[in-house]
Amino acid sequence: MKATADDTADLNTLTKKVDAEIISVNQRVPVGFSAWFVVALCILYTGFHVGVMNLYPLETWTYRLIHVGGGLVLGFLLFSGSSLPAMGAAKAPSLARRTYLMLLAPGAAAILLAFATSVQFWVTGQGADQAASKTAMEWSFSLPLLGGTVWVLLVAWFFPLRDRGRIDPADALLAIAAVAVTAYIIFHAPFLRLRAGTALAKQADMYAAITGVILILELTRRLAGLALVIIAAIFIIYSFVGPWLPGVLQHRGYSASRFFTYVFTDQGILGPTIAISSTYIILFVTFAAFLQASRVGEYFVNFAFAAAGGARGGPAKVAVLGSGLMGMINGTSAGNVVATGSLTIPLMKRVGYKPQTAAAIEAAASSGGQIMPPIMGAGAFIMSEITAIAYRDIVIAAIIPAVLYFASVYFMVDLAAQKFGMKGLPRDQLPKFAKLARQVYLFIPIFILIGALFMGYSVIRAGTLAMIAATVVSWLTPYKMGVRSILYALEIAAKMSLQLVAVCAAAGIIVGVIALTGVGTRFSSLLLGLADHNQAIALFFAMLVAIVLGMGMPTTAAYAVAASVIAPGLVQMGIPVLTAHFFIFYFAVMSAITPPVALAAYAGAAIAQSDPMRTSVESFKMGLAAFVVPFMFFTSPALLMQGSTFEIIHVFVSAAFGIYLLSSAVQGWFFGLIAWPLRLVLLVAALAMIDGGWLTDSVGLAAGLLVWALQKRLLTPTSISRGAD
Repeated sequence: MKATADDTADLNTLTKKVDAEIISVNQRVPVGFSAWFVVALCILYTGFHVGVMNLYPLETWTYRLIHVGGGLVLGFLLFSGSSLPAMGAAKAPSLARRTYLMLLAPGAAAILLAFATSVQFWVTGQGADQAASKTAMEWSFSLPLLGGTVWVLLVAWFFPLRDRGRIDPADALLAIAAVAVTAYIIFHAPFLRLRAGTALAKQADMYAAITGVILILELTRRLAGLALVIIAAIFIIYSFVGPWLPGVLQHRGYSASRFFTYVFTDQGILGPTIAISSTYIILFVTFAAFLQASRVGEYFVNFAFAAAGGARGGPAKVAVLGSGLMGMINGTSAGNVVATGSLTIPLMKRVGYKPQTAAAIEAAASSGGQIMPPIMGAGAFIMSEITAIAYRDIVIAAIIPAVLYFASVYFMVDLAAQKFGMKGLPRDQLPKFAKLARQVYLFIPIFILIGALFMGYSVIRAGTLAMIAATVVSWLTPYKMGVRSILYALEIAAKMSLQLVAVCAAAGIIVGVIALTGVGTRFSSLLLGLADHNQAIALFFAMLVAIVLGMGMPTTAAYAVAASVIAPGLVQMGIPVLTAHFFIFYFAVMSAITPPVALAAYAGAAIAQSDPMRTSVESFKMGLAAFVVPFMFFTSPALLMQGSTFEIIHVFVSAAFGIYLLSSAVQGWFFGLIAWPLRLVLLVAALAMIDGGWLTDSVGLAAGLLVWALQKRLLTPTSISRGAD
C-alpha cells in the first residue's frame, strides 16, 4: 500500500486503511447471496468457539474436529486456490468456462456421492464398523471422496479460471469434501480413537484421513505458502522410507493405514497445536477483532503517534511501540507487518528513513510482538501446554527479555535518527495528546486482560472479559458497538484466524510424525553427541535448527516443531526446561527476520518498495539483540526472574547497558560518529556482558567509558555535525 504526502498528513485516514489491510491480503470478496452465506458462516464459526469455551463445553475430540473442519470450509470459500489469470472467469470465453465445468464434473459427482452417502449413513445409523456396510462405505464414500478431491485439486491447479466476485465451483466442492471428512471422523470418533494407528484401522478410516491431510496441506499452501507444505510432505515421506535410511534417521517404517489414521488423532493433527489454536489463539484473535471493530485498536496507534510522533525519528518509534503491542495480539509476524506497516512505513520514509530501513524497523518491531507478554502471539499458551509450566510463570519470566529486545530496537532507531539528523512529524499533523489523554480509559480492555490473568482467572475467562470491556468502553466513544458491530467483529475474527488454523493443523502432521517415528528422541541423542555434553555448543546447534525450521513457517508452527525436536536433548543435558523452551522460542520467532528467508522483512519490503534481501539483512541488524538475549538468560537465569531481587536488578541493568553498547556498535554512533576500531571495541564490550558476572560487567563498563573518553578527546563538534548531515 502506498501513501502520498496528503495521506500521511491524515492519520485517521491511514488507520482506517489499516483496518481493511488486516483482512484483505489474498482474500476473495464474493458478492450477492454467496457473500451473505460466507459472512454467516464466519459469524457462526467464531460464535461457536466463544460459546463452547464459555457456556457449553463440548467433548474435546469433537470440538477440535469442528475447529479444523470449519476452518477448512471457510478457507476454501474465502481464498482462491491459485493466482487469477488476466481475464476473470466471468469474462472468459463461454467455451473455456464450459470446458472448466466439464473437467470438474467427474470430481463433483464423486464428492457429492460421498457427501450423500455420509448423510445417509448418519441418518440410518449405519457405518463402516458394521460388516454389512463395510464394502458399501468404501466404494460409495471413502474412495469417491479421495478420488474426487484429488481430481478437483488437479483441475483447479492446472485450469485456474476464477472470478473474485463469486465462489468458484472447485472451492465449493473442496469445502463439501471438508464437511464430509469432518462428519465421518466425528461420527466414527469412538471407534477411531480405539483403532487409530493400529492394525484394526479400516480402509475407510485411512481414505478419510488421507483426504483430510490433503485438504489441510492445500489450505496451508494457499494461506502460508509452500515452505510449510514442503516440510510437512518431507516428514510424511519419511514415515514410509525409514527402513532404507541410514543412522539416526532409520526406523522400521509404517503402513499407510497406520500412519494416516495415527496422524489424524490427538497425537498429531488434533494434538497440542490444534488444542491451542482452537482455544487461546482464536480467543485472542477475536479480542483483536473486537479492538478493531470498536476502534480501540486505532486509539492505541494514535496515542503512540501523539506521544512519540514528534520526537526525532518519530514514526519509527511509533512503529516500535504500536507494532509491538498489536503484534503481541496478532499472532503472526508477517501479518502484523502488513497491518501496521501500511501506516508506519510511509511515515518513516517521509521523515528520512531509507525504504529498506523503514521496512526493517517495522519487521523487527512486529516480530518482537511475539515475545511480548502477556499474550506473546499465543506462544506463552503453547509453551505452557508443552512444558506443563504455569502460564503465569511463563509470562513473568518473559518480561525482562521482552523489555531488553524492544529497548534494543528503540536504541537502534534513536541512534540512527541522531546519526542522520532525522526529525519527527510536525505537531500540527499529529493527534492532540491532550485530547487522547482524556480518553485513556480506552486502555481498560488491556488492563482488564492483564489484571484478570494475574488474579488467577483462566486465560479464556480473562480474554472474554477483555472482549466485553472493549465493547463497553466503545459506548463512551462515537463508535458505539451494537449488535451489527459485534457480528462484524466475529466475522473478521474468523477471517483473521484461518491462516493460524491451517498452520497449526499442518504443524500437527509434523509433530505426529515425530511422535510416531521417535525421530525427536534420536535427534536429541545426536545433538548430545555432537555437542559432547557441552551446553554452549548444544545451544548453538539448537539456535541453528530453530532458525532453519522457522524460515518460511509462522512462529506457532516453528516453535511447536522445534520444541518437539530439540528441547528434549537440551533438557537432558541439564538445561532447565523453562530456559530451553524460551531459547528455542526466541530463535523460532526471529527466523521471521533472518536472511535468506525472512517473511516479516519481505512483507515490509513489499510495502516500502525496497529490495527484499537488503531489507532482510537490515531487519536482522535491527533485531540483533534477540540473537544475544537468549544466551544472556542461559548464563544469567535471573533474566527469567529466577533468583533474588538483587540478582534480577543487577543482571537487568548490566544487560540493558550491554544492549545499548551493541546498538551503538551496529549503528556506528556513540555520542557521535565512531570509526570501525571503536565499533569493534563496543561490540566486544557488549558481548562480554552476556555472562552477567561482576568481572565481565566491569570489562564492558570500562570499555564503554574508554570509547566515550576517546570520543570526547578526539572528536570535534564540527566532525559530529558533518556526521549528522
